[in-house]
Amino acid sequence: MSDAETQQPAGTSRRRSLAGLIGPGLLLAATGVGAGDLATGSFVGGLLGTAVLWAVAVGAFFKYVVTEGLARWQLATGQTLIEGVATRAGRWAIWLFLPYLVLWSFFVGSALMSATGATLHAIAPVFGDAETGKIVFGAAASLAGLALVWFGGYRLFDHVMRVCIGVMFVTVVLTAVLLWPGTSTVLEGLFRPSIPDAGGLGVTWTLALIGGVGGTLTVLCYGYWLREEGRDQPGDLRLCRVDLAMGYAMTAIFGLAMVIIGSGTRIEGSGATLLVALSAQLDEAIGPAGAWLFLIGTFGAVFSSLLGVWQCVPYLFADSCDLLRGERKGASRVDTASFPYRAFLVFIATVPMLGLFWRFRDVQMLYAVIGAWLFPVLALTLLIFNGRTVWVGARFVNRPLTVLALVVVLAFFSYLGLRPHLG
Repeated sequence: MSDAETQQPAGTSRRRSLAGLIGPGLLLAATGVGAGDLATGSFVGGLLGTAVLWAVAVGAFFKYVVTEGLARWQLATGQTLIEGVATRAGRWAIWLFLPYLVLWSFFVGSALMSATGATLHAIAPVFGDAETGKIVFGAAASLAGLALVWFGGYRLFDHVMRVCIGVMFVTVVLTAVLLWPGTSTVLEGLFRPSIPDAGGLGVTWTLALIGGVGGTLTVLCYGYWLREEGRDQPGDLRLCRVDLAMGYAMTAIFGLAMVIIGSGTRIEGSGATLLVALSAQLDEAIGPAGAWLFLIGTFGAVFSSLLGVWQCVPYLFADSCDLLRGERKGASRVDTASFPYRAFLVFIATVPMLGLFWRFRDVQMLYAVIGAWLFPVLALTLLIFNGRTVWVGARFVNRPLTVLALVVVLAFFSYLGLRPHLG
């Protein structure tokens, strides 16, 4: 019996519990918050202060709009967006998507291994040399993630992710509270939008902060987690909206916490190195306990992101392979014991290890640029697909405010994709 078949009863029963109701949104939040988000948030906080807290909220809202559209399409049609594109546009779109998927997976996999390795080296510098520690710990973390996904299935993945979510939420938010700049200062940063000049870099880094909140390609995985939880009926849309609102609220809280932490310390370094250097600054600011809290929270964030990508991105490859073979899956789950799923799992956990020998900043920049290309395509696709009543029905068709929000997302991420290099 396949993994997909054996998991059906568990998925159905979990819908009755609170943990099951908010599960996919929390998984999306944990997967989307990686080293890049933490590094960007802390750097922007150090450069621009709390004046740009509003940008975190805007970024989380943009990602909510897109993911809600994905869920609406799937619940209305019974198809994932990839299945919908293959059906409505043709298989040529899948052939275009697969090279992008492989490229994105390589650079994201490399960045996540590097970040996890650097964080573990900061916690336990047993190798002395930071570069060696990053490589050894990064490779080990990748293989650990591979084993958890391969042998544990969705349920073990779900449980481990919840532990990581709890760790990173408590520790990162508590660190921000210890560095709290004052309630009035935070409220002003949230509700009185402004962009400090910062030597002409204010606009550039504010745009990076908005674009960097949450995930990119991983938003497509939300639909597969919905199937794992047994949500496949049109009536589940309200529940999905609540679930996504909670998930992106948590994403926003992490982003706000990182900006606050960055604003209360002296920022040095870049990428994963920045996070390690920041822990040293926290040692001076609030003592060793604060530094350890932050490092533990950082590990929870980067390893949960690694584990989430390892588990969910092979869904996309396996689904694409089924579609190219002409196997329409309908509302059935992707078989996580199938050859395409496991082959891509092995690929993403091993081949990107080559990137451990590159500078983290270079890998981070490349995957940020590649990720920025996807959102304009997603926004345009949702404008077209969810804009046709004959395809999704009157209940699920885009409303005027949704159309406006998707147009703003399309314009913003198109602009962001055309200016990938940060000054």
